[in-house]
Amino acid sequence: MEPAEPREPGVPRGLGRCASCFWLAVVFDVLGLSVLLLGVFANVFFYDLLIYAGAIVIFLSLIWWVFWYSGNIEVPPAELEDDVGLLKKKAAGLSGFGGAVRQLSRRVSGGIRNSLRRSGASSDGRQGRARRSGPVQQVSSRSGQVAVSMATISRQENTPRTSVSRGDAAETVPA
Repeated sequence: MEPAEPREPGVPRGLGRCASCFWLAVVFDVLGLSVLLLGVFANVFFYDLLIYAGAIVIFLSLIWWVFWYSGNIEVPPAELEDDVGLLKKKAAGLSGFGGAVRQLSRRVSGGIRNSLRRSGASSDGRQGRARRSGPVQQVSSRSGQVAVSMATISRQENTPRTSVSRGDAAETVPA
């Protein structure tokens, strides 16, 4: 017997990297087909259940086929660089249309970030420029605790209430 020829460590052979997904897909296909054919050719009163169950199992095998196929897609690292933020130093510079868009994005996000910092609460705990109604939260920098103060809302004195008295007539009663 001849020795096996050497191969590169990263190169998959046979079924690829996702052999378990391949075998699960085959098992689901065989099981689904056998249940479906059993429902078609067997003389049982629940044949329709077997037909539907077999079709569903075959459909579920598609999930394993997609996993197996997508797990074996090989993309060269050069094509991945831009997608995952691994731009080369010379390509990361501001050049062309992409650089102009990137620079505009930085300016807009920086402006929004700075405007949010200016309109926030001041350091002594008072409200910022915009008056806020509702709970005010202050975060203690030492302990990480949050203090929440709640404002109470009272009903206005002149709000009329409607009540139903004898029969269908409604009368207005001051609060």
